[in-house]
Amino acid sequence: MALFEINKDKLNYIKEEKFKLEKDIQKLTEDNLSMVFGLDFIKSEFSLNKFRIDSLAFDKKLNSFVIIEYKRDKNFSVIDQGYAYLALMLNNKADFILEYNENTKHTLKRNDVDWSQSRVMFISPSFTTYQREAINFKDLPIELWEIKKYINQTASYGQIQTDGAEESIKTISKENDTINTVSKEIKVYTEDDTLSKANDEIKELYEKFKVSILNFDNIEIKPNKFYISFIKNSANVTDFEILSKSIKITINLGQGILNDPKEITRDVSNIGKMGNGDYQIKITNDNDFEYILSLIKQSYIFK
Repeated sequence: MALFEINKDKLNYIKEEKFKLEKDIQKLTEDNLSMVFGLDFIKSEFSLNKFRIDSLAFDKKLNSFVIIEYKRDKNFSVIDQGYAYLALMLNNKADFILEYNENTKHTLKRNDVDWSQSRVMFISPSFTTYQREAINFKDLPIELWEIKKYINQTASYGQIQTDGAEESIKTISKENDTINTVSKEIKVYTEDDTLSKANDEIKELYEKFKVSILNFDNIEIKPNKFYISFIKNSANVTDFEILSKSIKITINLGQGILNDPKEITRDVSNIGKMGNGDYQIKITNDNDFEYILSLIKQSYIFK
């Protein structure tokens, strides 16, 4: 997508500036992992069993490890390399936990990690058509992100989406032992997985909120094991925990920020919960639909 600078009602084209080295992409990303992706940086150049992982990170929201690889060349298979790294991690869990404990101020135990939601991210200035098509599965624990740098000292990260993907990676896993082994332990959750426990009324209620929230600009849906997130610029706006006969909506704003004159939310800042943020509402119908949507909009504007 071309970028332009507005100068007295005229548009000046902003040229893209090429990265000279993969290291340049790596340093920019590692220095800004929390801001761009909401991840905690663990280690650069993590070597194990003849493999070298460019960046090792941790997703606190999902309690899972994230492996990040940077590429300038286009001659690599995202599937083969991605699953090789995931297999390495699943076969050496203790080493990954040790690396986390030695490089952060926190302590992890094996049971603290949700290994089923581990994933690999590839970051590159561009991907080939073949690589884009290779990730067109609904349950692939691999993400492609394009990074662009411009001459006006700006940069952007954009995820290659697989909207409409219906085929499962399990259809080809029988032909590949590594994919088959990893797929038994790692699961990429879909909306259908999360909604499976809900009755028809709750499913309809969720869909009503979903349609309205997607009308906000730049919103993405990201289901996980426990809830469905609506995300803007890599930050959670709101999370929907789907129960059989109700929905718990968490609004991702800190304590004291949300303007809730009806006081229908409760403070969950000091209790365990699914989702992000300090405000939560439990609903069983759409009686306060517009009002709740206005609360969610506050979080959206804040991001």
